[in-house]
Parts: sequence; C-alpha cells; structure tokens
Amino acid sequence: MTRSSDQATLPTARGTTRSRAPIVLLSACAAALFLFLLPAPCRPAQPGVGAEEGVAAKKGRATTVAELAKLWDSRHCGDCHVEIYRDWEKSIHARSLLGTGRTALTLLTSLSNGILKYQYSGAKNPGEIRVEHLMVCAKCHLPQLADATDEVAREIVDDLLKWQDAVKTKNVKAARKYEDKIKSLSINCLICHNRNAVVHKWTDGYPKTREVYGSKEGPHFCGLWPSMKKSPVMGESVLCGQCHGLGPNLELDNPTQCATLYGNYLFSYMAEGGRETCQECHMRRSKLGHNIQSYRDPGMAKAAIDFQVGIRRHLMDDGSESNPGTVLRPVPGIAVNVAMTNKAGHSIPDG
Repeated sequence: MTRSSDQATLPTARGTTRSRAPIVLLSACAAALFLFLLPAPCRPAQPGVGAEEGVAAKKGRATTVAELAKLWDSRHCGDCHVEIYRDWEKSIHARSLLGTGRTALTLLTSLSNGILKYQYSGAKNPGEIRVEHLMVCAKCHLPQLADATDEVAREIVDDLLKWQDAVKTKNVKAARKYEDKIKSLSINCLICHNRNAVVHKWTDGYPKTREVYGSKEGPHFCGLWPSMKKSPVMGESVLCGQCHGLGPNLELDNPTQCATLYGNYLFSYMAEGGRETCQECHMRRSKLGHNIQSYRDPGMAKAAIDFQVGIRRHLMDDGSESNPGTVLRPVPGIAVNVAMTNKAGHSIPDG
C-alpha cells in the first residue's frame, strides 16, 4: 500500500518525479534571509542595549554639512545658559575644525602630504575622500563626523580648500563665508553633554535623544531636551581624555601619533599622587568656566610654568694672552641662568 500525500509532484529533467515541498521550504528560507538582510530601523548600529535611542540612530546620518550642524545644533542652549554659552563661544572648542587657522591648515596638509599619497588609502583626489579618512583628525576635532555620510566628508574638504584659496587671494568676503560654515561644526554643548557624556556605555547606558547629561538628575526646562541625567564622568578627566588622548589612535586603519596629554596625566601626574582633574584647573581654578583655554590665556600659562631667570655680571679678559707682551684688558660679561619648572599635571606642550 502506498502512503497518500497531498504534496504535488513536479517532473524532473529525466522524467522522474520529486516533491515540491523542498522547493517551497528553500523559497521560504531565501525570503527570510532577504528580509533579515534588509536595513532594520529598530536594530542598533552597534551592539549594546539602548544604542538605537541615540540622536544619530534616531534621526539618521547627515548627508550635508548643514544637516550635520543641525543634528547637533546647540545654539538654543544659549537662550537659558547665557553666560556659559558666551564663555564657550570664546573657546577653541567653538571652532574646533578651524582653530586659529592652524588646525584647518594641518588637516589639509594631512590630506595633501599624507592620505592622498598613501598607496593603499583608496583616495587619490579630494572627490574620493571618505569619513574614515578624515577621522584621523576628526576623531577629536569633530567626533560627530562619524554620524555623517561620505558626502559630508567631501563637502568639508571642499569648503576647507575654498577657504584656503580665499585666504591666499585675500578675498575677505569669501574667506569669511567659508569660515562661518566650517565653524558651524564644533565641539559644542551637545557633544560634551550628550554624545560623549558617557564613556562606559555597556555599564552606564547609551546617551539618549532628548536627554542632556550633567552632574545631577532632574527635569531640564527645554522643549527639545526635557530631561537631565547624571553622567558618571562629567567631572572626571576621562571625559576630556576622549580627545586629549593617550597617544597613537591605534584603532584607526592608519594610526597617527597625536595628543598624548591624557596618557601623560595618568602615568606621570596621577601615578605620582596628583589629584586635580582637567576641569579643576582649566575651568574652576582659572575662573574661565566654559571658555576652556591653555597657553593662549596668560593666567593659565603663568599657572602652568614657573619661569626664573638669573643674570650675573662678571669681568673676563679679552683673550690678549694669545699675543705675548700684550696687556690683558678685562671686559664686562654676563652669565644668564634660565630655569623652567612644569607645574601642570601633564607634559607641555601637548594637546
């Protein structure tokens, strides 16, 4: 007796028959795999519970400089935190990609003399630049570039080149135009008080949209950011150490030796019993607040280095002993002793 089955059969190439069920099963598996590979808005871009609640994860990657500036726009913070915002506007953080002009020029030099000449970089002209190429500098000078597409990286390079050309040709109007656009991207309130406010994300959770992070919990009377959460690192040097770093950026495909300030702070200052934080010296004791400065501020420079000069006058002969019979004549001279003592909690200079 043959067992009955409701499975239909299909002719094979050789005239025999086989069941359709395996084909149906295979089709179902293929469809499931296809659906799994589709972009899933609810799936976090990186491992970890809550990563999908972040600003960039919620709003999507920026595709233009204007979109990136808007994604992390903190100008509204100045409506309430007037004094703090004014202090910040005076700082280099407010123009982190431009700096005094030297930062922008250094970035361009790293492109022309480095990235565009490296055999395996994958970029031979500015039109081939990607986010990963700029992160050599942007990891610290513009960490939110990681929340943008490659088109934004290329737009930034194009703006920097046009700014440089305008400066060279003394086209003040054009230079100011591109300078203002470049300055729209900065280390602003939301970078420190949201994006980079949590270092150990698997331990303390990921920064979330509509939350700002400070030294305490509670309501934050702002329609865009209505909640305040306590950041475990807001008063700790490790917050600053994310950028003012440990040395080589070894996680990058082409590491560079850059800022070693935080590493020096840990292994030279803290290891010898130092207890002050970056915030204590650069914000509170200096009374600069969010106008965080270093050597450009006379008070900071004076606090960081003990500079002593000693001058002693003395008489010396004029060398006439080399000529026998010549009367020696004493001539006045001075001896200068210079002593410089580093009183900072890290090496100087550094960044």
